[in-house]
Amino acid sequence: MKPFLILQLRPETEVADDEYRAFLDKGGIAPDRARRVRLDQEALPADLDLDDYAGVIVGGGPGCVSDPPEEKAPVEARIEAAVLGLMPEICARDLPFLGCCYGIGILGRHLGAPVGKGLYAEPVGAVACEVTPDGRGDPLLDGLPDSFAALVGHKEAMEALPNDAAALVTSGPCPFQMVRHRRNVYATQFHPEADGEVFALRIRIYRERGYFHPEEADALTIACRAAAVTWPERILRNFVARYGV
Repeated sequence: MKPFLILQLRPETEVADDEYRAFLDKGGIAPDRARRVRLDQEALPADLDLDDYAGVIVGGGPGCVSDPPEEKAPVEARIEAAVLGLMPEICARDLPFLGCCYGIGILGRHLGAPVGKGLYAEPVGAVACEVTPDGRGDPLLDGLPDSFAALVGHKEAMEALPNDAAALVTSGPCPFQMVRHRRNVYATQFHPEADGEVFALRIRIYRERGYFHPEEADALTIACRAAAVTWPERILRNFVARYGV
């Protein structure tokens, strides 16, 4: 069986390692079936062949695709360019792809949809999500209830649905919580790999990155740990089960 290509964008090693463990654990991916690339530390292999992989999973990160180019740190610009460079082939061939948080911005940018900070940013915490009519029956949402809680925390969001895409999950603050392009290219605004402990670490590491006021960190940590967030990981597991055969 082919491995999954897991692309990580976080320059903070403690958070990157924790995110990687969460992808393996929540997705049911054996370590020998994952190829991990930390794009903050290494470039994509020059001979990368997407046919060698069952699918591509892109994690989150502190960067924003909507930031002006002159405001992006060199490492963030390089990471963004690397992931965007894969999207033409992924989308044209409809290859299995799951972008998590940052990944929905990447997908929107590639497909020409507006991505920005003015409309649908969400504070750190759990949000009530609803499966849309298009989402009912989608294989990645198999077994999920029509309503479920997910963990979010993002400065930017997709502001309109791209052409040839469907909105699968929505929420009051953010209409595009999960989208599908064609048949096999997916992205979520929420974090399907995250639980309260995962978010507790991210709150600690990113407390000075503008997601919240630093003095709110303790209260946010308590709230995230207490949140009943169990369903989103099934999306990740369904993705792995569907494409990992």
